[in-house]
Amino acid sequence: MLFRSFHVAVTAAVLMFSSTAVLKAADIVETAVGAGTFKTLAAALGAAELVGTLKGEGPFTVFAPTDEAFAKLPAGTVESLLKPENKEKLKAVLLLHVVPGSVMAADVVKLKEAKTAGGKTVTISTDDGVKVGTAKGMAKVTKTDIKASNGVIHVIDAVILPE
Repeated sequence: MLFRSFHVAVTAAVLMFSSTAVLKAADIVETAVGAGTFKTLAAALGAAELVGTLKGEGPFTVFAPTDEAFAKLPAGTVESLLKPENKEKLKAVLLLHVVPGSVMAADVVKLKEAKTAGGKTVTISTDDGVKVGTAKGMAKVTKTDIKASNGVIHVIDAVILPE
């Protein structure tokens, strides 16, 4: 009888813990890290000390470059940006990828530009697919509307660079 009571209590505790864990949706950072294709972005966010910001209340829209997108940059670019002395430059690059508010794909396609969290403006184009970027280059949106507890992620195939 004692074993059965203990077993019931443990089962109830596990179910309560499990349902609590399920109810908590992942934030932007947890969602990106969980996808497994944003390791470079995660490292960059850490180096720029932006993890806390993107784990915050938001909402945020993040145009998230994949590891493959970072690999397209000229050799040594990522390594250089990750150095402590380049933190402000890295932060400027990363904030070009963040738009305040939760902007779903259906709304993105109605825009011509968006003001970023860094105060700069990115251009949005719907010619030949949806693209976002600056005069330095446009990144193609390859996956949209990945919902997080504090915003939304749109995956892009290139890193947006400042003008």
